[in-house]
Amino acid sequence: MSGMEIVEVDPFDAQLLDPWHAVYLEAELAAGEGVAAPWQLEEVRALLQATVAKHWIRGYAGVVDGEVVSAGWIRTPLLDNVERAELMIQTAPAHRRRGHGTAMLEHLDRVARERGRSILVGETAWRYDAGASGAGEPGAEFARARGFELALGDVKRTLALPVDDAILDALTAEAAERHTGYRLRSFVGPVPDDLLDGWARMVASLAIEAPTGELEVEAESPDPALVRENEAVLARQGRTKYNTVALDPTGDLVAFTDIAATIHEPGRAYQWGTLVRRDARGRRLGLAVKVANLRLLQSEAPDIAVLTTYNAEVNRHMIGVNERLGFVPVARLGEFQKRP
Repeated sequence: MSGMEIVEVDPFDAQLLDPWHAVYLEAELAAGEGVAAPWQLEEVRALLQATVAKHWIRGYAGVVDGEVVSAGWIRTPLLDNVERAELMIQTAPAHRRRGHGTAMLEHLDRVARERGRSILVGETAWRYDAGASGAGEPGAEFARARGFELALGDVKRTLALPVDDAILDALTAEAAERHTGYRLRSFVGPVPDDLLDGWARMVASLAIEAPTGELEVEAESPDPALVRENEAVLARQGRTKYNTVALDPTGDLVAFTDIAATIHEPGRAYQWGTLVRRDARGRRLGLAVKVANLRLLQSEAPDIAVLTTYNAEVNRHMIGVNERLGFVPVARLGEFQKRP
């Protein structure tokens, strides 16, 4: 029996939010050096404080004798994927194996069902050499013991920066031979107005165009207003995005990639999405936009020393692109799902 009280976190109350995040951070880092990629306190604070159209988010703290020992949160999409609930559960290492994680999961499960959600999903990271299934790893075993199944396995890779210009030049020349007539365009920060509609459509389809494994997921809403809403949250989080798109001969946006950096993690950036529209594939546009965006990052943010990315184990094409750029595997991430 846990004996833990679960209280909702007020994101404007630092006396609860800060120790709640501290438990989350300690638990994430306990997986091992370089394994997890936790969100920083101010990033989480800004996210939880924002009221947006796209999703509903709540955080919950597990408290024992006045001490926060467990952190949980739930996010439910509001415009699409309305059967899903995304969960996060972490328990301070010193307080594990006392039923606190199970109690938090049961609470989040109740919240999800109250919101009409029947599909629960969550992520957990582990050491790369532990293997693709995560057998024996605490997070993966916790999930499996409670009815979750590994729906998609990802690999975390890092790239030491800067990449030599000679390597980028060679890759650029190789890719350019395949997409004559297409134009690349790079920019820092918000999406320019003339690219907004195309960007919104591409980003919305990423959820289903990228490998999904056994995950039950649908395309997101392509409303351009949601892009602007997200950009406002990113600004409050202290994040800056570096972006490159490919335009076909008619000017339509057919490929994109973006990298995010944050003032709360100096020297580090994260590769986010990369996608080429189906009818434009086979022209090395994925390689082209990634190389161009890496040039942009190195030019605009020369202090960035490490770039982190995640790829599904089965996404051999994108893995091949990243390996050519010099990315090396450092950890794994499992996306777990529980269905009715």
